[in-house]
This record gives sequence, structure tokens and C-alpha cells, in this order.
Amino acid sequence: MILGDLWVYLGLFFSAFLAATILPFSSEGLLSVLYLKGYSAALLLLFATVGNVLGSCTNYGLGYFGGNYLVEKVLRLKPEQFKKAEQRYQKFGYWSLLFAWVPIIGDPITVVAGVLRIKFLPFLILVLAGKFTRYATIIYLIAQHSASNT
Repeated sequence: MILGDLWVYLGLFFSAFLAATILPFSSEGLLSVLYLKGYSAALLLLFATVGNVLGSCTNYGLGYFGGNYLVEKVLRLKPEQFKKAEQRYQKFGYWSLLFAWVPIIGDPITVVAGVLRIKFLPFLILVLAGKFTRYATIIYLIAQHSASNT
């Protein structure tokens, strides 16, 4: 991998990281464009997944160490958003973390996991599984669509 390519993959990493935080950001478009431009599917999957998972770990840490004060005052997560995320987590338990990739509901779930101080290893495994599957599915669908158009 040449240095210029490294910057492209790091850009995707940071895009995916930001997309996993409470910030309104998306990484799927960039992932799609880079795949269509011929960048390595394996490296795209790696950088996007790791960045996105680390963003969720940041949310977990903010919830864990910042508690409700940080959630409400700094992250400005509305109490009703937090309550809904907490209810989803209470209803489905650890399995709700498989859906940490879902827009709008995923980020608050990872913050709630930190506030509730759930065990980190199950958190990490489930968030990783969900986010890896999401990015792998996107790449697969783009590859299938591209192949059918040739």
C-alpha cells in the first residue's frame, strides 16, 4: 500500500469513527465510492469497521465515565432519546448491541450501555459483529450490483 492509499483508508477510518458517535455523520457513501474506485474491499472493511467500533467504544466510555450529566449536558442527548434507548436495551439486553449500527437508535444504545456499566467484552464483541456485518453487506451489495451492470 502506498502512502496516498493509506490516507484514503485513514479518511474512511475517521469517517466511520465520526459516524459512530452522536455526531450526525455517515460513512456508507464514502465506503461505496472508494469501493467503486477500486480500493481493496478487505482494507475498506477493516478500516471502516475498526473506526466505527472505536466510535461506539467512545460512546460507551462517555456513558460509563460521564453518566447522565454528560449525556444530557454535553452530548445533548434528549431525555426521551435516552429513555427509548434504555428501554430497548432493557427489553433485548446485550442483543440490542448488534443493532448499534442502526441510524438514530444505535448511538444512544452504546451510550446507555456505558451508563448501565455493562461488561465491556460482550459489548465489544456484539458491536463488532453488527458493524462488521453491516459494512460487509454494503460491499457485497455494491459488488453484486456492479457485476450485474457489466
